[in-house]
Amino acid sequence: MGLKQYKPTSAGVRTKLVPDFVELKIEGPARKLKDKKRETRSLRKTIKKHVGRNNQGRITSRFRGGGHKKVYRQIDFLRSDKQGITGRVDSLEYDPNRNCWIALIVYLDGEKRYILAPNNIKVGGFVVSGSQAPIKEGNALPLINIPLGSTIHNIEMTPGKGGQMVRAAGQSAQLIAKEKGLAGLRLPSGEMRWVLDRCYASLGQLSNPEFANQSSGKAGRTRWLGRKPHNRGASMNPVDHKHGGGEGRSPVGAPGPYTAFGKKHGLKTRQKRKNSNKHIISRRKK
Repeated sequence: MGLKQYKPTSAGVRTKLVPDFVELKIEGPARKLKDKKRETRSLRKTIKKHVGRNNQGRITSRFRGGGHKKVYRQIDFLRSDKQGITGRVDSLEYDPNRNCWIALIVYLDGEKRYILAPNNIKVGGFVVSGSQAPIKEGNALPLINIPLGSTIHNIEMTPGKGGQMVRAAGQSAQLIAKEKGLAGLRLPSGEMRWVLDRCYASLGQLSNPEFANQSSGKAGRTRWLGRKPHNRGASMNPVDHKHGGGEGRSPVGAPGPYTAFGKKHGLKTRQKRKNSNKHIISRRKK
């Protein structure tokens, strides 16, 4: 998988770098696109846009809105409820709701599910989950059955809840220790923490590792993704931001800069009595 570079025929494509989608063009059994959509209709649903608002209509995520319509793909983050049932990789697909590719799995019992696609998974390959599954990229096992030093993704924090950690494109964690019913992980952020060794994780690095190197090329492409422009706090009114107000380009009026929520930059906001603090060996790199 690589990035596609365009001829500089305009300012919008001069610096444009986007995935070439070569992996996604390798098809499984030949069939029409209309038939493929019909087969996976139960795995897709439309979701209403919230444009960054919560159930009270208040903005909780700033600079969101607009963008192309999306259809949500239901991803199987759990994997543990299909123990011992082999599944074939039917196709690799683009998902507008995440930055890694997804794989359509057809199990021997006839059920179809989407999973997060590992980096080296191929159409026509096979995946399986369970404690007896072979140590192979794409398979899902409890952490206690995974060898030390393995790269993993889609890691559960609570047994049976489904994967919550390490789900972004190109990311992977490393299993570094096993001790007293716990498994030690080194996460992509650099944080090291304990997780119950009964929790499931999938083997391998996630797909689309070049995502971090792509470039939109123009502001319009970012708007298609539902991202609005960020504006500075100094350009706002005092009621909207602590930096706002004044005549022309005014200073902050304080010893240091503040966030939009009135907190000093760099202030730790994690709860000191958070229950999971006891499982953290060392925090992420500063």
